[in-house]
Amino acid sequence: MNIKPIRNDKDLRDAFKRLEFVYQAKEGTPEADEMEILVTLIEVYEHKHFSIGVMDPVEAIKFRMEQQGLTQKDLEPFIGSSGRVSEVLNHKRRLSLQMVKRLHDGLHIPYESLLAAG
Repeated sequence: MNIKPIRNDKDLRDAFKRLEFVYQAKEGTPEADEMEILVTLIEVYEHKHFSIGVMDPVEAIKFRMEQQGLTQKDLEPFIGSSGRVSEVLNHKRRLSLQMVKRLHDGLHIPYESLLAAG
């Protein structure tokens, strides 16, 4: 394992290349340890250099929809009826705590983004 700090974009690209190689390592192996360290280093570097701050909850949902190619219909298990989904996406209804939990658990949207004042 040859771990070093990530100081620039070239180091970041190199870390990602190595991460691709060790990402599926079995738990308890040196490669799995390396993967955890690389993930931490990458997160710290990205947070320091590319932090975009907390976004509006609706924008966080729309961003995840775009990432995963989801439609409003796909949000119904997390938010409720199609009318309720539409109200949320148009800022006419706030997210309930139950919706926030379902969106976090099902679509892996960070709580921080879903609970931000939007």
